[in-house]
Amino acid sequence: MGKKEVVNVFKIMAPAGAATPGPPLGPALGGNGVNPGQFIQQFNAATQPLKGKVVGCVITTYSDRSFTFEIKSSPASELLRLAAKLEKGSGKPNSAKVGKVTKAQVKQIAEEKIKDLNAASVESAMRMIEGTARSMGITVEG
Repeated sequence: MGKKEVVNVFKIMAPAGAATPGPPLGPALGGNGVNPGQFIQQFNAATQPLKGKVVGCVITTYSDRSFTFEIKSSPASELLRLAAKLEKGSGKPNSAKVGKVTKAQVKQIAEEKIKDLNAASVESAMRMIEGTARSMGITVEG
């Protein structure tokens, strides 16, 4: 048996442990040659411990119509929103501040995301997360 040929690599965001084959996920998967029912079943089983968070996923499809996927951590904006207990970020981040997070919370988020960031250290990852917080109208204290 020869090596499987990679046909496509694409990314999606989906709720962990609670993805459904309906729009917007089903059409995105089907359009890229992935069986939505099969993917949803495997994805929900793999992300059950993260239930309630939105996670990223990189899906690789092969010429024999099989696929593999890799779960990434939640987006920084999602983690900051949860840490600050907000519904959403500010529409005017420079003038209208909507919440606060502590340096400790930023460090925790940076440690969770460091493998998905192109940061050399936790400190540089923290600076990236603080930048995301500023662009959402969240103040970093401490």
